[in-house]
Order: sequence, then C-alpha cells, then structure tokens
Amino acid sequence: MILPRDFPKIIWIHTILIMVIGLAALYSASFNNVRVQHDVFTDQLWCAFLGLGIMAVLASGDYRKFYDFAYIIYGFSLLFLVLVLLVGHQALGATRWFSLGGFSFQPSEFSKLAVILFLGRYLSERRPKLSFNLSGSLRRVWDDLIFPLGVVGFTILLIFKQPDLGTAILIFGIFIVMVYASGISHRIFLVFIGLVLACVPLAWHFLKSYQRDRLTVFLNPNHDPTGAGYTITQSKIAIGSGQLLGKGWLAGTQSQLNFLPERHTDFIFSVIGEEWGLFGAIFLIYCYAMIIYCGFTIAYHNKDRFGQLVTIGIVTILAMQVVINVGMVIGLCPVVGITLPLISYGRTSFIVFTIMLGFLLNLSRKRMIF
Repeated sequence: MILPRDFPKIIWIHTILIMVIGLAALYSASFNNVRVQHDVFTDQLWCAFLGLGIMAVLASGDYRKFYDFAYIIYGFSLLFLVLVLLVGHQALGATRWFSLGGFSFQPSEFSKLAVILFLGRYLSERRPKLSFNLSGSLRRVWDDLIFPLGVVGFTILLIFKQPDLGTAILIFGIFIVMVYASGISHRIFLVFIGLVLACVPLAWHFLKSYQRDRLTVFLNPNHDPTGAGYTITQSKIAIGSGQLLGKGWLAGTQSQLNFLPERHTDFIFSVIGEEWGLFGAIFLIYCYAMIIYCGFTIAYHNKDRFGQLVTIGIVTILAMQVVINVGMVIGLCPVVGITLPLISYGRTSFIVFTIMLGFLLNLSRKRMIF
C-alpha cells in the first residue's frame, strides 16, 4: 500500500526516471544522424537540470500564489498567442514559435498551464445555486459552462489558427474534465457533450488538407503509404521489430538508418519501443501511471478547491498526452502532433511540465485529509 507521505518521493523518483529514459532516447535519435542535430540532446539535458530545480523551488513554496496571478497569467498567454501569429517563426507550415537570439518559445505549451490555472480559479469561486427556477437555471448554465467556454475558446481558436490541432484538442479536453470535476449539473453536462459530438462531423470542413490526410490514413492505414502514411508505417515497423527486449541502445535500425521521421519529437516512443522492446515501453508507461495515480489521489483528498481543480487539470493533461502520443505512434489514434511529456524534444514543453509537477509536489505535502 502506498502511503500519503510517500507521494513526494514517488513523484520525484518516477519523474527522474522518465527524464533519464527520455535523454537516452533523444541521444540515440540524434546519434550520428544528419537529420537531427545532436544539440537537441544537450538542450534537453540543460532543461532537465533547470526543470528539477524548478520542481524543488515550487515544492517548497506556496502554491496559492498561482491563485493570485491566475487571471494575469492567462491574459499573458493570450497575448503571446496573438503575437506568435503576427511575428512568430514559421516552420513546416505552422507558426508556433518565437525565436530570440537562438532561443525558441512555444506559447501554446504555456497556454496549457495558463488554461488550467484560469479554470482552477474561476471554477473554484463558483458555488452551487439554490434556485432551480428557469432564470436561475439559465444563469447557472451561463456561469458554469458558457462563460468559461467562451474565455477558453479564445485560446483554442488562436492555437487552431497556427495551426496546431493536437494542442487545441488537449485544451478542450482539459476544459471538459475540469468543468465536470467542478460539480456542474449532470444534465447540463450531458447536453453539452451531446452537442459537441453532434458538431464533430462539421469540423472536417475546417481542417487543413494534411490534417484530413492524417485522419484518412488512420481510418485506412494503406492509404498513401509513401506519403501521409509513411511515418506511422515506419513507426509500427520500429516498435514491432523491438519485440520483447529490444535491439539495444543505439542499435535501432529504423531510427539510426533515417527511416523514421520526427523520431526526436512526436515519434520518440517508437525509438524506445525499438531499442528497449515491449518491457522498456511498459516500464515507461508504468512511470507515468505512478505519477498520474499520485496526482488523482492528491486531488481526491485535497481540502482546497483551487488546488484540487488545478491538480485534476495537471493530471488530465499528462494522462491525455501520454495516451494520445502512445496511441498515435502505434496506430490506435490519428496523428495530431502530440508530444510525449518529458521525453520528446521541446524546451517550452519540458519546462511547463516540470512546473506542473512542482505544483503536484507542493500539494502532496499539505492540505490533504487521509
């Protein structure tokens, strides 16, 4: 049985294990490789040291300061998203980064944290209404659902405009989970989900051509095997060839011989599956599962409403990214450009997730009843 006093140690140990696995995979993905610069390993290594320091600082601080600045942080995130569309750096058909003196910053990654903090503060301030008349019910729908959806909708639309479909989906998923956890009426929530599902087919008309191709490949894996379906085909070959124990570190043929694109970002799990096999892949998923388990337990027993909702948001984004990324690289989910937390290369994403984990560490030490 895992005791509450062990949660900080469990989070620390498994976070460090994930970082080590990620650095080993990133080194392999960039080793003696002309398509991936070896600097990505050095960058991620420095991010790991910085991230661990951030976690240590946040673990011993007062997380309520996030409450005080939640709306300001969200306002800055919207500003960054607007600026990146105006003056951001374009790469691979998307405008998602600022580049300043060799340092890049991706506002959409920061927006994940900003949305969680905004919803955590707003929803924690809501109280159940005693009035159940028509006007009271309409007011409740506005306060508990429509208004926060409208505010978060600005972030979703700006990210979708970049375009970044994966992150837009993630943020909408955060919204759904946090609103449900806030105690919204089940009737209102089910009606909302029904409306969302009814509108899903209409989204096809708003997708870019390459996004439609990815969905088509997901539905028909044999569609365009040398084009839109090439990456996922090579990913499946890599993971399948790893079998139980893998081919060994630096010995994966799909990655080392340049068959596998995006092996240092979205498809780095394929490198792990090929080199460390099924056992290595399962061990990585186990490390994530332990952090997620601790997070949900902390949220369940937390006395502070803001801390509870933010913890749920953090655990939700972590779980969603792991499930979607792993499902994506093995062909169980469409390719939507979702990275694997603390594994895929990306400085902004890495630092944002260490901030989130620092928040979990802080909550694991206080304001809980067991």
